[in-house]
Amino acid sequence: MPAPGSYAADGRDGRVGLVIGVVVGHEGALVQLRPPGGGVPWDCPPHVLCAAPSSAVLAARVRELNWQSRMP
Repeated sequence: MPAPGSYAADGRDGRVGLVIGVVVGHEGALVQLRPPGGGVPWDCPPHVLCAAPSSAVLAARVRELNWQSRMP
Protein backbone atom coordinates (compact mmCIF):
# COMPACT_ATOMS: atom_id res chain seq x y z
CA MET A 1 0.00 0.00 0.00
CA PRO A 2 1.55 3.33 -0.98
CA ALA A 3 2.01 5.98 1.68
CA PRO A 4 -0.07 9.16 1.63
CA GLY A 5 1.88 11.90 -0.14
CA SER A 6 3.55 9.54 -2.59
CA TYR A 7 2.82 9.35 -6.31
CA ALA A 8 1.30 6.28 -7.91
CA ALA A 9 -0.06 5.33 -11.31
CA ASP A 10 -3.52 3.90 -11.82
CA GLY A 11 -2.83 0.69 -13.73
CA ARG A 12 -6.25 0.82 -15.37
CA ASP A 13 -5.56 3.93 -17.46
CA GLY A 14 -2.05 5.11 -16.54
CA ARG A 15 -3.12 8.32 -14.77
CA VAL A 16 -0.60 9.49 -12.20
CA GLY A 17 -1.91 10.87 -8.94
CA LEU A 18 -0.86 11.95 -5.49
CA VAL A 19 -1.95 9.42 -2.88
CA ILE A 20 -4.12 11.31 -0.40
CA GLY A 21 -5.59 8.54 1.68
CA VAL A 22 -7.16 5.13 1.89
CA VAL A 23 -10.92 4.74 1.77
CA VAL A 24 -12.50 1.75 3.45
CA GLY A 25 -16.00 0.93 2.33
CA HIS A 26 -18.38 -1.94 1.80
CA GLU A 27 -16.52 -3.07 -1.32
CA GLY A 28 -13.14 -3.24 0.43
CA ALA A 29 -10.20 -0.86 0.73
CA LEU A 30 -9.54 1.65 -2.04
CA VAL A 31 -6.69 4.09 -2.47
CA GLN A 32 -7.73 7.65 -3.17
CA LEU A 33 -5.64 9.55 -5.72
CA ARG A 34 -5.76 13.27 -6.51
CA PRO A 35 -4.47 14.71 -9.77
CA PRO A 36 -1.26 16.72 -9.35
CA GLY A 37 -2.11 20.39 -9.18
CA GLY A 38 -5.56 19.78 -7.75
CA GLY A 39 -8.74 18.36 -9.10
CA VAL A 40 -11.32 15.75 -8.32
CA PRO A 41 -9.90 12.71 -6.50
CA TRP A 42 -10.70 9.22 -7.70
CA ASP A 43 -10.67 5.81 -6.06
CA CYS A 44 -8.36 3.08 -7.26
CA PRO A 45 -8.18 -0.55 -6.16
CA PRO A 46 -4.76 -1.13 -4.57
CA HIS A 47 -4.07 -4.20 -6.69
CA VAL A 48 -3.95 -2.12 -9.90
CA LEU A 49 -1.61 0.60 -8.55
CA CYS A 50 1.78 0.80 -10.21
CA ALA A 51 4.91 2.70 -9.37
CA ALA A 52 4.79 6.03 -11.18
CA PRO A 53 7.62 6.47 -13.72
CA SER A 54 10.22 9.00 -12.56
CA SER A 55 9.47 11.28 -15.52
CA ALA A 56 5.77 11.31 -14.57
CA VAL A 57 6.63 12.06 -10.93
CA LEU A 58 8.84 14.97 -11.99
CA ALA A 59 6.08 16.38 -14.22
CA ALA A 60 3.54 15.88 -11.40
CA ARG A 61 5.74 17.74 -8.91
CA VAL A 62 6.12 20.66 -11.33
CA ARG A 63 2.33 20.82 -11.80
CA GLU A 64 1.86 20.67 -8.02
CA LEU A 65 4.35 23.51 -7.42
CA ASN A 66 2.76 25.61 -10.16
CA TRP A 67 -0.65 25.03 -8.59
CA GLN A 68 0.63 26.00 -5.14
CA SER A 69 2.28 29.17 -6.48
CA ARG A 70 -1.10 30.40 -7.73
CA MET A 71 -2.71 30.01 -4.31
CA PRO A 72 -3.09 33.24 -2.27
